[in-house]
Amino acid sequence: MPSALDPDLLAQLPPALRAAVEAQVQALAVENADLRTRNARLEHLVRELQRARFGPRSEKLHPDQMELAFEDIEVALAAATEEHDAAVEARTGERPARTSRGPRRLPKDLPREERVLEPEDLTCPCGCGEMVRIGEDRSERLDMTPAQFRLIVTIRPRYACPKGRAGIRQAPPAPALIEGGLATEALLAHVAVAKFADHLPLYRQSQIMARQGVGIDRSTLADWMGKVSFHIAPIVDRMAVLLKRSAKLFADETTLPVLDPGAGKTKKGFIWAMLRDDRPWGGSDPPGVVFTYAPGRAGIHAEEMLKGFEGILQVDGYQGYNRLADGRRAEGGRVRLAFCWAHARRKLIEARPSAGSPFVDEALRRIAELYATEKEIRGQAHEARRAVRQERSKPLLEAMHPWLVQEAARLSKKSDLGMAAAYLLDHWPGLVLFPDDGRIEMDSNPVENRIRPLTLGRKNALFAGHDEGGQSWARFASVMGTCRLNEVEPYAWLKATLEAIAAGHPKSDIDALLPWNFPKAAIKAAA
Repeated sequence: MPSALDPDLLAQLPPALRAAVEAQVQALAVENADLRTRNARLEHLVRELQRARFGPRSEKLHPDQMELAFEDIEVALAAATEEHDAAVEARTGERPARTSRGPRRLPKDLPREERVLEPEDLTCPCGCGEMVRIGEDRSERLDMTPAQFRLIVTIRPRYACPKGRAGIRQAPPAPALIEGGLATEALLAHVAVAKFADHLPLYRQSQIMARQGVGIDRSTLADWMGKVSFHIAPIVDRMAVLLKRSAKLFADETTLPVLDPGAGKTKKGFIWAMLRDDRPWGGSDPPGVVFTYAPGRAGIHAEEMLKGFEGILQVDGYQGYNRLADGRRAEGGRVRLAFCWAHARRKLIEARPSAGSPFVDEALRRIAELYATEKEIRGQAHEARRAVRQERSKPLLEAMHPWLVQEAARLSKKSDLGMAAAYLLDHWPGLVLFPDDGRIEMDSNPVENRIRPLTLGRKNALFAGHDEGGQSWARFASVMGTCRLNEVEPYAWLKATLEAIAAGHPKSDIDALLPWNFPKAAIKAAA
């Protein structure tokens, strides 16, 4: 028996006390063994996470994969904790107190079903009669009802004159987005949100439906989505028109694989994004994002997407946008390009050798000072932001430029550090615009944050035959992304919008259908 006690002293104890001490020692030994096992498992998980985050570049995970890694680690931690708590409860009869995870974020209008648990017997032990209620304890658990299919049977009785003197009278058919189709607008919205917001491929949705006895094949679901894409196209086009009336936009692009049947493999397409988000400086226009598919990354595609826009365009520094600012633009005024400090910072970090670099450390310190100021003024009016930047950020930049020129001169132009320094100097005019205009952000992270969710659906975005599928995908991404920006529940918006379109909503009032006007402007079906 494992024991840290002197056996001679233990033998001198009364038998009952000796048995109690031995039992306690045994229990502690079991608990210590459990803790050692749990600690070893946690250390292993931490090592795996460190390898994924800080290991060699070949072993590092993409940010999206990191999210999955975190999920797996959190599941493993929860399982280890539950195993430990169950063991403690088995030994002591008491379960360890749970650590609070903070306030729950649940909507106030969430339906609540109250279940009252009464004692089996309310007779008072003292013999005075029945006990009286003096209060209550409440607890809440979140429940859900799985998606349930149903068939809506529409019956339209026919009426006729009993004398045969008049024709037949019958109510008109109920409006439907897909005339004569099986799916209601609610089902169409459900499939669209599952695929384009939750990244659940159509073939998996078909499998889920089959488990419930509903046999809808993937090709039918795809046909439905094509029809929905056609009907929401005017909404996306209108969003693009309104966004391009803004004085400032963000833009970015990312790859999108497209099936190329002739070559028997995928080819590389691109999704281009333009975003309006004036919330950091208190702008009154609602945020919105519009995605456009293009077969390439050439600057002509950026020009086409931004046709008619004049103002400030915040981008990551990709040279394809330069044609908008250097006079090569076919129509419209010039655009001022504001570049992204987050990309500049990333170039420095990627160039830093494993042994470290005083140049990179000093550059990052200076950039951190700029970001510290931005954190303080976020949400303030653009005039106030400009005033603070003129006082604090501009002097830092004026001191940083000659230092950067001096450092770049002593670095090899072909080295990683030299190329990082050259990147900053080449993009300097666009990097230093923000102190003079409070509407400009220090980086293009807002549009990158909108593009990032799209990467989760890349493997579900292989379009056969032609590029039109890419444009349909971009339309759905536009409305889903804009709903998210405006904290609008996408299913509720899309269902109401499709029902309104089916009922003949006038095209002249298309603004009422825009996501940022829901539910502030009620969507009413035309009579």
